[in-house]
Amino acid sequence: MIILLDEYNTPMQEAYVNGYWDELVSFIRNLFNSTFKTNPYLYQGLMTGITRVSRESIFSDLNHLNVVTTTSKEYATSFGFTREEVLAALDEFGLREEEEKVRLWYDGFSFGAHEGIYNPWSIINYIDKKIFNVYWANTSANTLVSNLLKGANPDIKSEFEELLRGKRIHKTMDEQIVYDQLKQDEGAIWSLLVASGYLKLENVVIYGYTECDLLLTNGEVKLMFQNMVSRWFRGRQYEYNSFIKALLKGDKKAMNAYMNKIALETSSYFD
Repeated sequence: MIILLDEYNTPMQEAYVNGYWDELVSFIRNLFNSTFKTNPYLYQGLMTGITRVSRESIFSDLNHLNVVTTTSKEYATSFGFTREEVLAALDEFGLREEEEKVRLWYDGFSFGAHEGIYNPWSIINYIDKKIFNVYWANTSANTLVSNLLKGANPDIKSEFEELLRGKRIHKTMDEQIVYDQLKQDEGAIWSLLVASGYLKLENVVIYGYTECDLLLTNGEVKLMFQNMVSRWFRGRQYEYNSFIKALLKGDKKAMNAYMNKIALETSSYFD
């Protein structure tokens, strides 16, 4: 018997975001143990997911895995379309003149030492609709990423702004992600963004941990994050306009009420 378990991370992320992490971890741990480790009828199993979840949290009962991550050399060209495959598809549908735009929008993924991997879902949708748009990024559950970025400390937010400007940041990462440590180790958000495909790695050096430069993967991801940030402030435009009017009129009482409301709703606090 051969078992394929696809995208186990999606329910794990939803469990973390919605507050039933411990219950799902217990269920998944027992499921993995009985399905993959103690199953006498299993010949081979394959699990796929966007993140490499630490054995301490999920795989404590499953310790004989061969793990392939974004920095692994195995199957480096098997996780998406190569540049040659994309060019052949563009030629087939008479879209070769759009090659550079397609590269800017949907290229940027890298696995191991192989660069120039395109997201298949985005390429298929572009060829079908012939419109440049956010296809793949909108299929993901981005609630966790949005919450982590919105609640991150000022240093992480500043670095994220640099990424949105098209710049790179230098980071040291651990590819093993323990979800219930995300709030304790805010730097783990970079590992999550890399594993999810939102950031790409350059100048990678591995010492047991990964040291690298990080950039936004491509134009599709950049637009997805721009839309995400815009949604954070949506609904506040009316209040902001009222503040501007109060400022121009010199109405200190109205200005003070607005600033107090913003401070109470947005500032981090403890106890």
